[in-house]
Amino acid sequence: MLRAVRFAARLDLEIEPRTMAAIGNAAAQIGQVSSERIRDELTLMLTEGHARRAFELLDATGLLQQVMPEATRMHGVQQPPQFHPEGDVWTHTMLLLEKLQPGTSATLAWGALLHDIGKPATYRAPSPNDPNDRIRFNGHVEVGVRIAEEILGRLRFSNEDTAQIVALVKNHMRFGDVLEMRQSTLKRFLRLPRFDEHLALHWLDCSSCHGNLTLYDFAKQQYESAPAEHIQPKLLVTGRDLIAAGYHPSPQFKAMLEAAEDAQLEGLVNTPEEALAVVYERFVKPPAN
Repeated sequence: MLRAVRFAARLDLEIEPRTMAAIGNAAAQIGQVSSERIRDELTLMLTEGHARRAFELLDATGLLQQVMPEATRMHGVQQPPQFHPEGDVWTHTMLLLEKLQPGTSATLAWGALLHDIGKPATYRAPSPNDPNDRIRFNGHVEVGVRIAEEILGRLRFSNEDTAQIVALVKNHMRFGDVLEMRQSTLKRFLRLPRFDEHLALHWLDCSSCHGNLTLYDFAKQQYESAPAEHIQPKLLVTGRDLIAAGYHPSPQFKAMLEAAEDAQLEGLVNTPEEALAVVYERFVKPPAN
């Protein structure tokens, strides 16, 4: 049944009406197929260049309700028109899938499918008492991460692929802040593993709604122009340095090291001594030996 959908989408064919009806009648039996086979067929649908048609056929046959009911809940979930003139969450997601080129990485393709999977559960209608209020999806990223983890676990994705797809869902809204980010925050963002996929997802997202690519262009320019040693320089202060300075290992080490690295990424310090001085200033200085 899944292969019928995939081949119909890839080869631009119509499924014969009796076959279509038979798939609809037998859709509930797809659970007899292993999760791994279902995952692999869905991944091929997403990466062969006809993802939108494939998922519309999955929906029409009732197969999507069986293999990924979370996705069917995107139907009819309206969005604020000033940001999403294209329509509801389902329409928006289908527009992203339509833009996936043949050979797109599986992780990016799944990130495109799942990036707004948390919106149906977090939909909040505008207040009738506030004419300036709008539709909101408060916490949709956090909810989306949990739902994505459930789906990917159910389909037996590898830990590596799960981590990247979840990261795409988790970080897709952060582009909204790139123009106001401190240098340290921006550099940490740009050094996310496979950041090129985060950029690609943001382009797909913007191109499938309001079309404003200002934030994408800025992030892309920053990512492509910044030398790697500026984004992730050799640390001026490490845990060993803190111990050598007289601190005893503790959970506070993480905050100390982050403070030193933030100052380094901001260009405020250039030597280990200057970075340690930041730690001394923000945390209790160790007693002299």
